[in-house]
Amino acid sequence: MKDTPSSADRGEEPGTVALKPLRGMRVVEFHAKGPVPLCTMMLADMGAEVVQVEREVAGKRGDPRWRYTDRAKSALSLNLKQDADRARAQDLIASADVLVEGFRPGAMERLGLGPADCMAVNPRLVYARITGWGQDGPRSQLAGHDINYLAATGALDAIGTADSGPVPPLNLLADFAGGSLQAAYGICAALLERERSGRGCVIDISMAEGVLSLMTSLFAIRARGDWQGGRGGNFLDGGAPWYGVYETRDGRHIAVGAMEPVFREAFFTTIGLPAEFARDSEDPASWPRIREEVAAIVRTRSRDEWTREFAGVDACVTPVSTMDEALSDAAFLARSAFVEETGHDGHLRPAPGLRLRAFTAV
Repeated sequence: MKDTPSSADRGEEPGTVALKPLRGMRVVEFHAKGPVPLCTMMLADMGAEVVQVEREVAGKRGDPRWRYTDRAKSALSLNLKQDADRARAQDLIASADVLVEGFRPGAMERLGLGPADCMAVNPRLVYARITGWGQDGPRSQLAGHDINYLAATGALDAIGTADSGPVPPLNLLADFAGGSLQAAYGICAALLERERSGRGCVIDISMAEGVLSLMTSLFAIRARGDWQGGRGGNFLDGGAPWYGVYETRDGRHIAVGAMEPVFREAFFTTIGLPAEFARDSEDPASWPRIREEVAAIVRTRSRDEWTREFAGVDACVTPVSTMDEALSDAAFLARSAFVEETGHDGHLRPAPGLRLRAFTAV
């Protein structure tokens, strides 16, 4: 696979150089589904050396060309139930900076690879544990996936329309935002703390609690009385006529996020409604009526026609793209947001979303 593109490859500012702040750090990943490989992918993108320990007993994992999250990692196949292979894993951990695992609580302890075992031989180790419910508590031993963790937090109940029921937002929220991102953030913070104290630590990442943390502002909105519950009746869930998705004549959609008054006025006037609608739509009681009017107007044109109509208009209106369309999006391509993997017959994958740059001359 190709390395992450350089700053020059990605069209970044001349006179800058891309930074790899985790260069020299060794990460041992005990392979698991979902959040673990994405977390370690992000660490690798920042320069860390990642060694992925695969379980031999798990069988074939499919064509490695399509495991995009395994880029820039080396792999080691071990049967951790065999003494010799477990000893190899222990030797690897002894010289590691970070360990990341996503097994059910207690699994690593039963293998003799729990935090106490590993930190006895490597007290500087940062030991990150990603699970759905956390290492303890009433749910800690329950199986689950992204949808289950979302269901418990209230996030799933809030996503969807008044008629649809809860709609799963793929597995982006709990697995990746609540799990991978929280873990990567915690690991970087723990490495910084280690520079001060000289000691490693254990990080307990609960995907469900990660989602709760992401919902902090929503709980504040609820506490002040601006969230009515349900779906499709609140200002961030499609209830407001200036924040939601509208179907177009060709069965496609546009997304409207005109939250501020200046954007609301631009939106309403561009679709042919009076500017006063921006003021009238501040009243939640008017939302169903105005939304119905807007929906009828939007259905008179195709998605691409509305895209052209809003070109150059600062109204926070965007066509809803498919993944195929995103791959050819001119703005993404201008920033090299996708890169091509070698041996993939022209297939593109997302480039790292985080860009760290330093000026070469100050």
